[in-house]
Amino acid sequence: MNPRELLIASFHAALAGVDPLILTPPCLPAPPAGRTLVVGGGKAAASMARAVETHWPLHAPLSGQVVTRYQHGLPSRCIEIVEASHPLPDGRGAAAAARMLAQAAELTQDDMLLALISGGGSSLLALPVAGVTLKQLRQLTRALLQSGAPIEAINTVRKHLTQLAGGQLAHAAGAATVHALILSDVVGDDPTDIASGPCAPDPSTYADAIAILDRYACDAPQAIANHLTRGLAGEIADTPKPGDDRFGRTHNQIIGNADTMLAAAARFFTQHGIHTLLINAAETGDAHKLAQHHAVRIRNQYATVARPVALLSGGETTVAVRGKGHGGRNSEYLLTLGIALDGMANVWALACDTDGIDGTADNAGAILTPTTLQRSQTNGIAAQTCLENNDTYGFFAALGDLVLTGPTRTNVNDYRVILLI
Repeated sequence: MNPRELLIASFHAALAGVDPLILTPPCLPAPPAGRTLVVGGGKAAASMARAVETHWPLHAPLSGQVVTRYQHGLPSRCIEIVEASHPLPDGRGAAAAARMLAQAAELTQDDMLLALISGGGSSLLALPVAGVTLKQLRQLTRALLQSGAPIEAINTVRKHLTQLAGGQLAHAAGAATVHALILSDVVGDDPTDIASGPCAPDPSTYADAIAILDRYACDAPQAIANHLTRGLAGEIADTPKPGDDRFGRTHNQIIGNADTMLAAAARFFTQHGIHTLLINAAETGDAHKLAQHHAVRIRNQYATVARPVALLSGGETTVAVRGKGHGGRNSEYLLTLGIALDGMANVWALACDTDGIDGTADNAGAILTPTTLQRSQTNGIAAQTCLENNDTYGFFAALGDLVLTGPTRTNVNDYRVILLI
């Protein structure tokens, strides 16, 4: 395989390592004496639901519904698959979330709530609190996503504006046992941050949510500001907290994460005779700064390393959107890396989101080659201008260097590999 083929094949190997159809079955709990209600949401929800249907004992009652992103659904037998909007919530997701709450409240102590949770669930299960409209929630969500705030901060706000997040779904299940299977897309794998933690106790407060909006200069619609202010004053109950008795009957289990993905990628490269080095499985922060940091390490720390070698990293970066172009954090990372390396020979890179969607475009990510900048100059494409306008999708599309997978139905955040040959 040439370097381009090798990079793309490694991404597919990484995806195969976090396939919910493989990861879910070994983690399924034993059926309860009563019935099992399946609920949940996320980009991997349909795959997880299919795995449950396939491996659940035939004699055990099973029903429910999960919500996934549009075009991420799969045919199902007894678990309804609802498709809704991401990253901005819509009415289909909100209606499904309302049904889940109502059904969870009907469970008894002999029953089990089986929650299938993955990244994207915060938007897909967003049922606004009383007094806040879906339009207002969408408006604030858009502002937060464009602000450069980390996902943990964004989800802290969501927990105090929606009805399932922050442990509220588990709390609604009353005396039933709750078992949440979680595919983690969050650095640190804290269940309270993944999909805004619908089955995990929430240590954050209304004060935290208000502070985040102030820190990232996000102007909230008046109805949202009023709700948060009332919560701060104690007029509205906060989310369920650690120590709540409800969580003594709740089990949150991580079934896969970035480490799982990177281990699969490392096995792939080893099978092809290429040594691997792990930079960091949990990179966070600004995508541009991370790319510049990696470029420095390539020029210095990795300058004398034995080649060929694949430098692997995972995690989730952020981008503060200033321009009017299209692109996501992975293509922003790659173009910044390319500019910093300035055509350095024998350096190739791939950066992709494991859900198959980088930002809001149709690509998973892109590929950087030693000739990327040269080819862009030949075609009259100004790399720095594209970067400043957040038009990295347009930049890589013009060069034929986008990576297109379609929906992967999994999600453990970003996969990055720098190949030194």
